[in-house]
Amino acid sequence: MSDVTVAVKDATPTVGDVMVDVHGVHKSFGPLEVLRGVDLQVRAGEVTVILGPSGSGKSTLLRTINHLEKVNRGWISIDGELIGYRRSGSKLHELKEKDVLKQRTHIGFVFQNFNLFPHLTVLENLIEAPVSALRRPRRAAEETARRLLDRVGLADKADAYPRQLSGGQQQRVAIARALALEPKVLLFDEPTSALDPELVGEVLDVIKDLARTGTTMIVVTHEIGFAREVADTVVFMDGGVVVEQGPPAAVLDNPQHERTRAFLSKVL
Repeated sequence: MSDVTVAVKDATPTVGDVMVDVHGVHKSFGPLEVLRGVDLQVRAGEVTVILGPSGSGKSTLLRTINHLEKVNRGWISIDGELIGYRRSGSKLHELKEKDVLKQRTHIGFVFQNFNLFPHLTVLENLIEAPVSALRRPRRAAEETARRLLDRVGLADKADAYPRQLSGGQQQRVAIARALALEPKVLLFDEPTSALDPELVGEVLDVIKDLARTGTTMIVVTHEIGFAREVADTVVFMDGGVVVEQGPPAAVLDNPQHERTRAFLSKVL
């Protein structure tokens, strides 16, 4: 286990309507410092879209939020609970793997490349975690799974295998699978980047629907139009730090930082 030293006052997560609180997070891979003191707050029911060039730390930040990557300094809390660590005095001690896995059931993660189990049917992909991790009765898990498949427009694909689906359909299954755990927050890591252009819209439509129902989401994407339409907050990252953040109209139409203006001039 590794310990992370922080000031005592800094290890007290913000409580209230802040669902995700990222405080002073640093992350290095060997000599490469990927995150250099990231602060970010996401309120319950809101959508935060993270933009930035490749290598800016966006995906690494997402992976620290559900402790797929351990932080070197700082802390992250979700709904007031420290993720991956427990506090003791002035130190944070890493939790045991079983406790981290339990925490992850509250954090849905949708990957670029779907990450579905190829040997399981669509329905089995959705019920595997609720049954094994949450010990839900299989029948109840199946009822929830079928309802979610209907929600993402795939009610007729329950018995299909991932290889029989298009990329857009696989990503919609992945979203339904994340929802099956009833997470407090959903993380999306460039959910449309592996899709053919004509399939992007069907996935973004599902995410837009989730936004309308008040699902707390953090979305890393290059889809500027989506960010403008759906985000409550747009965050621009570069060089492992948050350079600028604010409402979409402010960040996308009137960016204050030269690095943000330079990035947007290339993608708009």
